[in-house]
Amino acid sequence: MSPGLHVHQCTQLLRAAIQSGSCRTLHMSPRSAAKEYYDVVVVGGGAGGITMSARMKRKVGAGKVAVIEPSETHYYQPMWTLVGGGAKKLASSARPTASVIPSGVKWIKSEVKGFDPEKNCIRIDDDKEISYKYLIIALGLKLHYEKIKGLPEGFNYPKIGSNYSVQTVEKTWKALQDFKKGNAIFTFPNSPVKCAGAPQKIMYLSEEYLRKTGKRADANIIFNTSSGVIFGVKKYADALQKIIKERNIQVNYKHNLIEVRPDIQEAVFENLDKPGETKVFQYEMLHVTPPMGPPDVLMNSPVSDAAGWVDVSKDNLQHKKYPNVFGIGDCTNLPTSKTAAAIAAQSAVLNKTISLVMKNQSPSSKYDGYTSCPLVTGYRKVILAEFDYNQQPLETFPIDQGKERRTMYHMKADMMPFLYWQLLLRGYWGGPAPYRKIMHLGFK
Repeated sequence: MSPGLHVHQCTQLLRAAIQSGSCRTLHMSPRSAAKEYYDVVVVGGGAGGITMSARMKRKVGAGKVAVIEPSETHYYQPMWTLVGGGAKKLASSARPTASVIPSGVKWIKSEVKGFDPEKNCIRIDDDKEISYKYLIIALGLKLHYEKIKGLPEGFNYPKIGSNYSVQTVEKTWKALQDFKKGNAIFTFPNSPVKCAGAPQKIMYLSEEYLRKTGKRADANIIFNTSSGVIFGVKKYADALQKIIKERNIQVNYKHNLIEVRPDIQEAVFENLDKPGETKVFQYEMLHVTPPMGPPDVLMNSPVSDAAGWVDVSKDNLQHKKYPNVFGIGDCTNLPTSKTAAAIAAQSAVLNKTISLVMKNQSPSSKYDGYTSCPLVTGYRKVILAEFDYNQQPLETFPIDQGKERRTMYHMKADMMPFLYWQLLLRGYWGGPAPYRKIMHLGFK
């Protein structure tokens, strides 16, 4: 090989590496560089990741977007409240991941092992590196059952379940069906939680089930919560307090589950107002909401804040340090409730943010913190809570949403799954904001 030809080939390789923004100084060939580079890389194939991959495909074109997600199955997790209450089947919440990834978007079936935003790359399984021009982090959060002594192995025993995991949600329904007499205890952890209303939704369903099956007189319904309030928004908290009183439900605030003794059906709670003081409860049924936190890969990561959450602007979801990095959903430090409804609203704002960044313009759209929690209070009743960053109601419908309504139950059970599968995951649903003014003006 002549020196001139050798220099020419090296120059070509170097140019390909620079254009790809690769982590490595040099690839083996321009062809391998092309395989490892995408204009947009989306990390996570949950609700936020799939909806943004659909939106980005329309923006930059097929073949230029990749989604990194190890799971073979995608779940519509808001359905699990109803699965745990026996109102829906688990299978109805599941679809193959391959079926929800937009056509033309590359599915990289792998876990993310690390981020290097200074070099515009991430590391996945087998130490392979993927480079990008824009990165969207949508990793969700991690369940920490192991932080409760006696779990997760305690789920091998009867009378205990959890609606937060695909492995344990059906155990909730089994425990409810097998209930005879005693305490039915429902917990809320001392940590951030996705869908903060879910720990008490299953309580209301269980209470109604026990009434309908003639067991309510022999049941003590107990909600042990680490929080100091029943719900963070006063309007809906007041409505829930009335229901709690009417249905004779016992609420113990500042009670955090720290241990389960499944062999003798005991749950140990710490009094957060008096650290170190504990109380043991006997249970006939126990529903556990586990502590939650950021995925391991985000802990001590350059893209995360000190607590491990992706550090983004609360207004536009752009990373505070790296302008070509963005976050959406449960993995971010956005100060709002972590729900699928929040992801829908965030996706519309993030789509506009990225569009402007791609044009070298400053983001202008602002996310108001909109989130929604359909508070299931019975098998045919829902209080539709919608609110913003300031914990103020931000309601879609021109009616009092602080009341239990059958129409809202059907929206939760039937309409929202359709919106999720057919519109949100395809990048066509950005929350109710565009329709809110129309709805209210139409009824004035």
